[in-house]
Amino acid sequence: MYKLAFFVPVDDAESVKEAVFETGAGRIGHYEACCFQTQGRGQFRPIEGAHPHIGEVGKLEYVEELKVELVCKDSCIHAAIAALKLAHPYEEVAYDVWQLDDL
Repeated sequence: MYKLAFFVPVDDAESVKEAVFETGAGRIGHYEACCFQTQGRGQFRPIEGAHPHIGEVGKLEYVEELKVELVCKDSCIHAAIAALKLAHPYEEVAYDVWQLDDL
């Protein structure tokens, strides 16, 4: 079992979550589409060679984002990450993956 966390602009969150859920991620027992999300403010500065979805090269940008956290079975973690990258609007997707221990 894994825990997947990613950051996504508020306006794009529902479509990105749905793409990840379609892989089977976010299932706990007899429940699906399970996640926890917190809102915050992300920042980044695109550098030469970037093609930003939001902002412009050389300028510091601030974006209202959600951090979405969910669990994912071993069998679908790679599909979940691939779906996240395809559905996400950013050129570079910020995400974390932790392998969980069943205690």
